[in-house]
Amino acid sequence: MQDAVTPVAEAMHSFHNLLLPIIIGISLLVLVLLLYAMWRFREKANPVPSKTSHNTLVEVLWTVVPIIILVIIAVPSFRLLYFGDKAANADMTLKIVGHQWYWEYIYADADDLTFEARVAARTPEEAVDGKVRLLSTDNPLMIPVDTTVRVLVTSTDVIHSWLLPAFGVQKYAMPGRLNETWFRAEKTGVYYGQCNQICGLDHGFMPIEVHVVSKEDYATWVQKAKAQAGLTDPTPTTAVAAAEPVRLPLH
Repeated sequence: MQDAVTPVAEAMHSFHNLLLPIIIGISLLVLVLLLYAMWRFREKANPVPSKTSHNTLVEVLWTVVPIIILVIIAVPSFRLLYFGDKAANADMTLKIVGHQWYWEYIYADADDLTFEARVAARTPEEAVDGKVRLLSTDNPLMIPVDTTVRVLVTSTDVIHSWLLPAFGVQKYAMPGRLNETWFRAEKTGVYYGQCNQICGLDHGFMPIEVHVVSKEDYATWVQKAKAQAGLTDPTPTTAVAAAEPVRLPLH
């Protein structure tokens, strides 16, 4: 397990060690109470049923005890949720910006290499040359295999959602907020996703296409893309160049 995901594994392990005995204890307690009630209050032992309807002590116990158990469970749960969306030592950082209606990708570790990805095939007639209708984009996202990727997601207009089922990733893109998650692709190939937050007229035309390639092919692609964008010099020559990323026609 890589360093980036070790905190997640540790949090899951400690949560499991805490939750398992609690679950077993509750199950055994319920079983014992059920058997006791079946024996103690059986028909032969109680020919005249009790008319008791309330018991203050019992009412307090079955309210307070579950609250205490939930509080005990909540503490490690929050820790697990925190590490589940955070890659402490990621290999690369990718910023994703949602727009109406396309995605913008910024490679923070590649001199802020930036490009936009729009739907490439809206109709069946456009789905040619290997393009998949409503899933392929004109500029696919390129990711190296066996690499822990920190993902920062935001939006410039309305709420979008970056969903990639194959990676188990879904993160809302919200204006004015930077949400974080991570993924690690272990197999090369082409993976698809879509915006699954109803974000307006062209909500159905915000696909996600990710190409997972070898690290060598990724390095070659980055150099080519940076050359096309004029980012071969890592130091921006002007403030304008730093503030306005180049939009790449990376077909």
